[in-house]
Amino acid sequence: MGSSTTTILFYRNFYFLLLALFISSVACSVTYDHRAISINGKKRILISGSIHYARSVPEMWPDLIKKAKDGGVDVIQTYIFWNGHEPSPGNYYFEDRYDLVRFIKIVQKAGLYVNLRIGPYACAEWNFGGFPMWLKYIPGISFRTDNGHFKAAMEKFTEKIVSMMKSESLYESQGGPIILSQIENEYGPLETNAGDRRYANWAAKMAVGLNTGVPWLMCKQDDAPDPVINTCNGFYCDYFSPNKPYKPKMWTENWTGWFTAFGGATPTRPAEDLAFSTAKFIQKGGSFVNYYMYHGGTNFGHTAGGPFIATSYDYDAPIDEYGLLNEPKWSHLKNLHLAIKMSETALVGADPVVTSLGRNQQSNVFKSKTSCAAFLANFNSRYSATVLFNGNHYKLPPWSISILPDCKNAVYNTAKVSAEIKHAKMQSVRGFNWVAFNEKVGPYESRSFTWNGLREQNGVTWDKTDYLWYTTYIEIGHGEKFLKTNMHPILTVESAGPTLQVFVNGEQTGTAYGSKERSKLTFTGPVKLKAGSNKISLLSGSLGLPNIGMHYEKWNFGVLGPVFLTGLNQGKRNLDSQKWFYTIGLKGESLSVYSESGTNSVRWGMAWPKQPITWYKTYFNAPGGSEPLGLDMGTMGKGEMWINGHSIGRHWPGYKAYGTCVRCNYGGTYNEDKCNTNCGQPSQRWYHIPRSWLKATGNLLVVFEQWGGDPKGISLAKRTVG
Repeated sequence: MGSSTTTILFYRNFYFLLLALFISSVACSVTYDHRAISINGKKRILISGSIHYARSVPEMWPDLIKKAKDGGVDVIQTYIFWNGHEPSPGNYYFEDRYDLVRFIKIVQKAGLYVNLRIGPYACAEWNFGGFPMWLKYIPGISFRTDNGHFKAAMEKFTEKIVSMMKSESLYESQGGPIILSQIENEYGPLETNAGDRRYANWAAKMAVGLNTGVPWLMCKQDDAPDPVINTCNGFYCDYFSPNKPYKPKMWTENWTGWFTAFGGATPTRPAEDLAFSTAKFIQKGGSFVNYYMYHGGTNFGHTAGGPFIATSYDYDAPIDEYGLLNEPKWSHLKNLHLAIKMSETALVGADPVVTSLGRNQQSNVFKSKTSCAAFLANFNSRYSATVLFNGNHYKLPPWSISILPDCKNAVYNTAKVSAEIKHAKMQSVRGFNWVAFNEKVGPYESRSFTWNGLREQNGVTWDKTDYLWYTTYIEIGHGEKFLKTNMHPILTVESAGPTLQVFVNGEQTGTAYGSKERSKLTFTGPVKLKAGSNKISLLSGSLGLPNIGMHYEKWNFGVLGPVFLTGLNQGKRNLDSQKWFYTIGLKGESLSVYSESGTNSVRWGMAWPKQPITWYKTYFNAPGGSEPLGLDMGTMGKGEMWINGHSIGRHWPGYKAYGTCVRCNYGGTYNEDKCNTNCGQPSQRWYHIPRSWLKATGNLLVVFEQWGGDPKGISLAKRTVG
């Protein structure tokens, strides 16, 4: 072998050695110890914020992410929504609001990291917890258990997402922004037996085996096996400790507020308390905090879970549903993050030294070789305190923490809000002229079938529509009379809910609905029957499928009976087992009257108020300016809205917020029932319309009104903050 060949082989082997070392170093670029996550060898205190790509539109993503970065956020956290990405087995969708790769690359371009919560169970107040409906109908399946059918489907989808991320070089080990991934979600509280524990261990092992090069998390999973990190969710997590001493203390959901439900008040959380909880977590050794939500967004279409989850998912987040800053919360947190970053070197350098400064006061001091930072806390929720620390006196308001990045100067206190309070306002800019189309009371032939007896709703519709018609016919003989003169027979309908409309001979007789706490309902009321044949039609409506609970795939909805008439002289008449006609969805849905391609398939006429099951249509030009837009639906009942074929979501301003609103006095332990507003008012009156869904002229707006509202009161409004 010649010297030149030897030289070539030497350099070739040297090149491969360097390449192997490089790959090895990259693969280990995200690591952890008990103090913090390390990225490329540097320990970090990481501030994260949840922004769900599918709860906004791609045109909003760059601005949302920029505002998060400007607010001091390092990491964007998002769930993956399986039912949005695989609507039918093997048919994948990653476009428009579900363009996951585009979203992550925008985050990367902004210089931020990503925590990818693959799940694929999400909860998140999302329809069916993120699971596709077809999953429920795999024979023998049992969700989130040691079940072969479920594990096979879960593993296939998880591998799909991981492979996609790898193919786009999006993991940090490849030079991308994803530094953390999550498998499963809040499963620990559901574990009751050895089979559940086997499933949790399987999920962790499966995920780690995908070799992403970044750590995996399992939130609320105290028995998460190595090397998976268990994390905390809640309003406070300072008490939390990971299950092994060499894992960092991480908080994957610091709840910035709470979700709104139809029929419920609007929850809020004071900026002071949110900042206090974060500072207390860092003070107690935490190194990763994620705000859930940092921008909540909108449950467009039928994505809201529940049932009864509102279309708005504002969550009282630092960036509101419309993409505007929620002040003073955004600025108050920004200043907190700045103070934490000023202290970062000391925070990651050592464990805190804790010293009592009084009965309810203490200091936590972090020292590294080059820096010192201190957190001074007053845990008394009623009284201020003056403490002596390092020879200086510091006044601490009730329920507050001061941060001293140099152990001398207090640069921030969680209870002292310097940012200006700004209130969002909706300014009406125009009304509409409507035409109407009356929906046909079922059945109609093209989408109907018959069955002897009552069927569960989801088993018929597969959640492709909110609506299912149940129709049956009853004969009243000439000799059949009501027992009391001048009164009508009583119809009783027992339904698993969540909503019901009753029609007798084409006329609406009544409505009924459940609640977030109990979706089951009973309708009881007099009905006008005539001699001969009578048509009874029941319109059962969905408000989103359950998103939480063990084995919620087994929950049932719709009219399950009994259904019966009483008061006739021939006694109680049970209708359960007789012949029923089933019609899936509405005629207007089947004709797509909300889209340009289908709107002219029906004859539109005069629009009258208070008409049930009616479609309303109008055209309008987009208003000038760049302000976010909302639709004022305050005069309507219940239904759904579309702009240029895009579903804005369900509306139900007719359901007023019940209960007692509690004025939020800051101080003490927070919960979502402590601070709420809007009692006696619609749970949601305004509905977000993304400007990117509008054209300059000729925008098609269609509203389906289920129970009977007044469309003349609908208006378009601009949202401003001042």
